[in-house]
Amino acid sequence: MGYSKKISIVIPAKNEAGALSNLLPAIKKIMPDAEIIVVNDGSTDNTSEVCLKNEVEEVLHIYSKGNGSAVKSGARKARGSIIVFMDGDGQHKPEDIPRLLGRYQEGYDLVVGCRDSKSQASFGRLAANRIYNKLASWMVGHNVKDLTSGFRVVNAEKFKEFIYLLPNGFSYPTTSTMAFFRAGYSVCYEPIIAEKREGKSHINLVKDGVRFLLIIFKVGILYSPLKIYFPLAVLFAVMAGSYYGYTLFEYGRLTNMSVILFVSSIITFLFGLLSEQVTSLMYKKDV
Repeated sequence: MGYSKKISIVIPAKNEAGALSNLLPAIKKIMPDAEIIVVNDGSTDNTSEVCLKNEVEEVLHIYSKGNGSAVKSGARKARGSIIVFMDGDGQHKPEDIPRLLGRYQEGYDLVVGCRDSKSQASFGRLAANRIYNKLASWMVGHNVKDLTSGFRVVNAEKFKEFIYLLPNGFSYPTTSTMAFFRAGYSVCYEPIIAEKREGKSHINLVKDGVRFLLIIFKVGILYSPLKIYFPLAVLFAVMAGSYYGYTLFEYGRLTNMSVILFVSSIITFLFGLLSEQVTSLMYKKDV
């Protein structure tokens, strides 16, 4: 590719020496001029030796800080104007990189490698990802096809705008995808088939699943607060009206609980409006 010198390939890795031994030569063969950065997140295997042998740049964390932290370290180190993020566990095929870059060249700011159902590690992971995708789609107002895929091509400058938002754990794809959507950047999905990972997964389905949901709500409140506050305000109002109707019919009076629910509805709605204004000011750019 004529633009490959502008590309940095960032690979977060923790004890993935076996997979990297095959992955790095394959990447160098397909993208010979690209900058390749392996972020060694406190590995206890011979990841450093594999990086040295394949003559790729290594960013070393002296102890494990998390996948998201590794991604942030790699992004800060990257010198290219385009960053390709991919996992170091052998799931992502190097031959898919040119195809994702081709979509990027069509004018997108973020291209996500979208996995099919066969590429999910388990039925539980598939079901959870579908729930995340639906919830995120509602939050950002766009169709989110694969919220948690770690294989993606991004505009480096725009990605670095959101580094401060990214968590240190496994939720960086969630946060970055929603951030790009809400910031008005162009996002597209390119179908890929992810291979079975080498070694044991570092993701805990329950622990990281709850964390993903919290991240979705966190980013949703940050970029579209009324999407969270307004339904809550409506819920309180419906509860207040229903309870008032019940007490009026049964006892012929307005109770304190009905008043509290009505007031909660109003306060929640006002919080949403205020948060929406703060968000608008935060993204107001000086002309």
